[in-house]
Amino acid sequence: MIYSTATVPVNPQGELKLTKEQVWKGLELKARDARLFLPPGLCTRCDVVEESASHFVREATIAGSEIREIITLEPQSKVTFFQASGPREGAIVNELFEDETGALQLRFYCYIGLRGEEPNGPEEQAEQALFDSDKGYRSALLSTLKRTRELLAENRL
Repeated sequence: MIYSTATVPVNPQGELKLTKEQVWKGLELKARDARLFLPPGLCTRCDVVEESASHFVREATIAGSEIREIITLEPQSKVTFFQASGPREGAIVNELFEDETGALQLRFYCYIGLRGEEPNGPEEQAEQALFDSDKGYRSALLSTLKRTRELLAENRL
């Protein structure tokens, strides 16, 4: 199993300040259409195919893999992506919270495995190393905040 976590400040010095509501809107947009937030060409399809009061289902093609996710939203707080089909199984969470000083933070954490691969085998170990690297989910959090600022500046948020 792979466990990874990363936390970044929402409003580091020198960046356009985002409110909790603006960050939440960005997280919700990302959950509904990853193409707006991932590097060009990485996500070639992203469609909400079912929706209910408690969750929605998203089908996407990301990095060539067909993925189906059940996504729950805890407004102004948390987005959880349950990996229903695709190369991974488990849950990925994006959480927005205020730390002990009142500063907004954005945290990623996940507990996942790779379907069809040996638990803690070489494939999972490589995935763990990627998640924990500079190109892992910490960079995804920073990219999400950067894109949220861009959408705000374009009046698309």
